[in-house]
Amino acid sequence: MNDIKKELQVAALENGTVIDHIPPEQLFKVVSLLHLDNVSSRITIGNNLESQRIEKKGIIKIADKFFEESEIDKISLIAPTVKLNIIRNYEVVEKKDITLPDTLLNTVKCANPKCITNNEPMQTHFHVIDKTRVRIKCHYCERVLNKDEIEIL
Repeated sequence: MNDIKKELQVAALENGTVIDHIPPEQLFKVVSLLHLDNVSSRITIGNNLESQRIEKKGIIKIADKFFEESEIDKISLIAPTVKLNIIRNYEVVEKKDITLPDTLLNTVKCANPKCITNNEPMQTHFHVIDKTRVRIKCHYCERVLNKDEIEIL
């Protein structure tokens, strides 16, 4: 039995998206953020899987779902090491390294209650000032938010 290698087989996607290399502690935040509980297509979720790049990882496979850029930006705020694979006809047609964009529009709520975005009907606008530690600055009131202070819209 020692020589037998056991693997968990997960059904291949015909079309859809694979979100790979999610830090295990962020996996269910990504699930919640993307509202995957409301998706009617097949979803496969794995956590604490072995990884060559990082010690352990999470993975999400979503059949027939392709994400908008705004959804990808939200993922990058909580899991900036993610890899996105686009699948069509059982083939990976695109691989994306997810990175924080330089600016975030209507993605994050400003923590300053006096900020104009909290008092007028307008979209938020943040500049990313540190992509490694995830620090952003409000365009309007210049409030700086650290990763643990960010509230995603």
